[in-house]
Amino acid sequence: MTKTTYREALREGIRDAMTRDDRVFLMGEDVGAYGGCFGVSLGLLEEFGPERIRDTPLSESAFVGAGIGSALAGMRPIVEIMTVNFSLLALDQIMNNAATLLHMSGGQLNVPLVIRMTTGAGRQLAAQHSHSLEGWYAHIPGLKILAPATLEDARGMLWTALADPDPVLIFEHGSLYSMAGDLDDDAGAVPIDRAAVRRAGKDVTVVTYGGTLHTALEAADELAEREIDAEVIDLRTLRPLDEHAILASVARTHRLVIVDEGWRSGSLSAEIAARAAENAFYELDAPIERVCTAEVPIPYAKQLEDAALPQRADVVAAAVRAVS
Repeated sequence: MTKTTYREALREGIRDAMTRDDRVFLMGEDVGAYGGCFGVSLGLLEEFGPERIRDTPLSESAFVGAGIGSALAGMRPIVEIMTVNFSLLALDQIMNNAATLLHMSGGQLNVPLVIRMTTGAGRQLAAQHSHSLEGWYAHIPGLKILAPATLEDARGMLWTALADPDPVLIFEHGSLYSMAGDLDDDAGAVPIDRAAVRRAGKDVTVVTYGGTLHTALEAADELAEREIDAEVIDLRTLRPLDEHAILASVARTHRLVIVDEGWRSGSLSAEIAARAAENAFYELDAPIERVCTAEVPIPYAKQLEDAALPQRADVVAAAVRAVS
């Protein structure tokens, strides 16, 4: 085992992919000499050179489009967008090109593109740098949406994503970059098609992903002190959803709490709740609870940001209501 951080695990995943396959390259704003806005690509320019670690102009539409073109031409690009908010400037490329070209070409044109971006709040970066929009992208057919929340997934999801013939978006929660822990020296590629039970339990299912996984686990610890045994499910992949894992857990616990840093209206939490109601209605012994971000632009002030985001106490309160 080696002591590492989420940021370093991501970097090792990129390094491993570039070593394995000379078609893989990284492109984005400040990924070269600066080492990436969040330090993920630090040192890779010196290791792989400017042909494979490519700084781009400040135009998300342009460099995401270039990534799509290079994928069509047989390369395996990793495109980094600084934050999910900025990805909206490339939404036309992502939705109208990357996600649709296979369908529009009658199955002739795969787009093996990986786009990485930072998501989430909790760092006082205000409304233009802090939103959680991965649920929007999970709405789009033709894309796979990943949300690594552990060191193992940060290290291992990238290679599996690059091996996929279709576009994959990886959402890295900004609060996780400095998260430290032990990572197996033999850690490598991980599957990206199923959820994981991060804590087993029998009284209530807590479904979450990304940065809020750790909020949910902390809440589960507090619930245990109240003799409430919470099962915590890490979705890992937001599209396609591992519906079987969610329904199997609900069948064990008969109660469901969904924690989602996205806004409540039209959210991923709403989709999960709908599927549970459609397919596990008679397994549920209590109304489904949802813990989401307040429906406001993310505030800058620390106390207001905390008030807007899902907190441990909110998850605990929802679980207590579900079992009462």
